[in-house]
Formats: sequence, C-alpha cells, structure tokens
Amino acid sequence: MLRLAISSDLSFFYGLYMHPETNPWLLYEKMDEASFQPIFYDLINRESLYVFEIDGVVAGMCKLMPQKFRNSHIMYLGGVAIDPQHKGRGLGRIMLKEVLALITSKGYHRVELTVATFNDRAIGLYESIGFVNEGRLKDYTYLASEDRYIDEFVMGLILDKKNNLYAVG
Repeated sequence: MLRLAISSDLSFFYGLYMHPETNPWLLYEKMDEASFQPIFYDLINRESLYVFEIDGVVAGMCKLMPQKFRNSHIMYLGGVAIDPQHKGRGLGRIMLKEVLALITSKGYHRVELTVATFNDRAIGLYESIGFVNEGRLKDYTYLASEDRYIDEFVMGLILDKKNNLYAVG
C-alpha cells in the first residue's frame, strides 16, 4: 500500500536515506537527524513524500514532485528506495506499479526520473516496467563525501490515461 508520509515516519525516512546501502543512490549527503528534519518536514508539507507498506510493515519510499506550467503533465519520481532488510523480494517492482497507478489516477501523462549511470539494478528495474533511457546528464550529481561528480540517465515513461494504466514497453 502506498500512502502519504506523516510526521511519525521521520525515523524510517532518516534511517533509509542515511543507510549505507541506499544513501549512495539518493539525493542527500549523510547528516544528523536534526539536519534532516527540515528537509523531511518540507517534503511532508508539500505532500511529496510517500511510504510503501507491505502487510502493514513500512518497507519503502519515494518522492513524487509534480512539475508546473507547460510541464504540468509530468510527474518527477525521486528518492525511490526499498529498506535493505526487505531487498530481494520483488518489492521495488510492486511499489513502482502502485506509484505508477497513483500517478496515472491523478491524470499525469508522463513520469520521469534520473538514475546514476552505474546503478545497474535500478536501471534494470525501471526498464523492466517500461521506462526508457532518454539521455545522459553529464556531471549531474555532486557527491560531496567523495568529492566527485557523477553522470545520470534521464528515464521517462508515457502513461496511458484512457485505460487508467501505465503504458508498458
């Protein structure tokens, strides 16, 4: 089940964003919880942060960032992560299908995301549900902890509003 994050989810989000297995793929450098709180509450207030639960257990997260003006038909999908204690169970695919169903139900036509060019596992998952690699962004993300820039791919998926489903392949 996908739901909007609430204040009591802070510890889960902080733990997942700062976890050594997930942090390298996510937006924020490691920080203490007090520094993370304003980021978390800003996302909560914008209703952009989502929790994925399976059998009543919080297992994953993502951010949905609606675009504006001429791009208001686009939803940006970011911060996609499954808690490492739940990895290998196919939950990423299940969560993404729920995310895409939600985005489609809200009337969006396109979903896009960025992913590190060497995050093969995530790229494979995104491609398997229909996302297409649309190009490379050079030096797109700066990893301060490693003092280096990395390239990311832009991936997109066009949604089929007529059938209230996302278009696969």
